[in-house]
This record gives sequence, structure tokens and C-alpha cells, in this order.
Amino acid sequence: MNHTQEVDHTPRPVFFVSDSTGITAETLGTALLSQFPQLDFAARALPFVDSVEGARRAAAQIRAAAGTAEPIVFVTVRDRESAAELSRVPGEVIDLLGPQLSRLEQVLGATRADRPTGHHRVGDPGLYRDRIEAIEYTLDHDDGRVLAGLENADLVLIAPSRCGKTPTALYLALQHGLRVANYPLTDDDPPGTLPAALEAVADRLFGLTTTAARLSRIREERRPGSDYAALARCRTELRNAETLYRSRAIPSVDSHAMSVEEMASRILHTMNLPRRRTGDR
Repeated sequence: MNHTQEVDHTPRPVFFVSDSTGITAETLGTALLSQFPQLDFAARALPFVDSVEGARRAAAQIRAAAGTAEPIVFVTVRDRESAAELSRVPGEVIDLLGPQLSRLEQVLGATRADRPTGHHRVGDPGLYRDRIEAIEYTLDHDDGRVLAGLENADLVLIAPSRCGKTPTALYLALQHGLRVANYPLTDDDPPGTLPAALEAVADRLFGLTTTAARLSRIREERRPGSDYAALARCRTELRNAETLYRSRAIPSVDSHAMSVEEMASRILHTMNLPRRRTGDR
């Protein structure tokens, strides 16, 4: 008799429940779940649960998803009554704020605000405006479309097309209020030669790379059967990019096995950029 237990690959339902945008719940929850790469999850965000009635509606959705695998529920809801409604749902409820806020109440001798305020309001209210301006700048300077004002960038990401420049740039703008331009490396420039447009910002360059197989697969989804997606071309473009990074001492990271959050953290540390997190929860 074979007593080997079969692994259940049914995705386990995961919910990120927040009384604001849910960025904190998703970021922290995803970071925790990433420690279990052998398991599959079906994640869903439930933002703006900012009332008891909203919490009851969210709880009903969670109960409806509870089947053979109990849900995992990450919660960032400050209102005690709403949090209590969510604490009664089936599965494992992980309150990412409750214990920490209770401890801070004791330490600070003050009572929490039980309604969403948006933590960008802590400190300088100008941070919110800075974030919006950073996002606008980053969108304008995506994929080398606009070179005017490049000298105002906090960071310039460079890489062959489809290596993850745009999502990483937008994450850094949204989460940290940084002005991030990104520029595609193409065959127009000889291997190891920095495009002339980037010389003035050489000290702000950071390179991305990936595996040729992954790059080919991503490009194939965009342009099936094209030379752009051919494995040989992907190898050449990545090799040329890595030659450039080495020849000009440009720091870089391999994006193929890293999340956007991980890449952003590595970039911030390497480039000594401020972690000016300005997003709502």
C-alpha cells in the first residue's frame, strides 16, 4: 500500500482587507506569503472597508470563499468594531495593526484614531503632493519617450525592453515619492557604450537584467513569432546590457526571481535613496 500523501495544489484563498487603499495589507501580507513558494494562493483585495456595515459585507465575501481550504485574511482596519466583525470569519485572521497599535497607545499615552486618516498626513503634508508629482514625472519619462528634464530624475532605470523597468519605476514613485525615468537599451548603441542621452545622469543609472528564457517568453506574449521575441535576440540584448553595466560600473539586479518590492528595496539600498514611503494603507 502506498502511504505517500498527495500534495493539494488547490490555491488557498487569501484576502487583504483594509479601511484604506490596502497597500500596506498587500505589501506585508504578500511578503509573508512569499516565504512559502511551494504553495498556491488565490489573493483578493478588499479595500475601503471603513464602516461596520462594510466589514460585514467583506466578512460575507470571505465566508463565501471558504471551502475545502480555509481563507487567510490579512487585516489593516483600525476601527475596533469593524475589526471585531472580521475576526469572526472562518480561517486564519492576521491583524497587522491591532497588537502594534495597542502597544503604541500604552507607550505614547494616547488613543489611536479609529477612522482612516491616511498616514501620508503624518509629518509634512507636502509629501502627498510630492508623490503625485513623482508619479506624473515617472509616467512622462517612461521608456525614454521624453528626455527633457532627465536631469531632474532621482533615478534612471535602464534595461532591454520587457525587463521590468516600468512597474519598478512606478512602484518607487508611488511608494517612495521618487522621480524615476526609465530608458530602453537597444541595438542602436554598440555593446558597452552608454547612450549619449544618459551621459549627464550616469551617476543615477541602475540596470535591470533577467534570463533570456523569461525575456523571450514575455516578449512572445506581446509579439508572437517575432524576431523581437526570439531567444537568440534576447540572449544578445541581455549580454550587451550586462557588458555595459560592467564597463561603466553601473549597479544592476537580476529581476527574474524577484518581486517588484524586493527590487525596489535593493535599488533604494544600493543607490542610497530615501525610503520616503507616502502611500496610504
